[in-house]
Amino acid sequence: MKIGVKVMPRKEVLDTQGRAVESTLRQAGKKLNACMVGRYVVLDLPETEKTAAIAKAKEMAESVLHNPLIETFELEAL
Repeated sequence: MKIGVKVMPRKEVLDTQGRAVESTLRQAGKKLNACMVGRYVVLDLPETEKTAAIAKAKEMAESVLHNPLIETFELEAL
């Protein structure tokens, strides 16, 4: 089963990549309120049950894929 893991910076943390992209878009004449840059990881897991796959993906996200001090994550079954 495939699980998507969306990792984003916390709102309280300065997102330098997001600000750089936002600045570039504004210089190109694009209007926007804000921009955040994160990452998306797709895990292809051997589990066949959705709950087991999400539990494994959560464990992986909490231990390796995100830094809880500066990032949040969300999981979705694909």
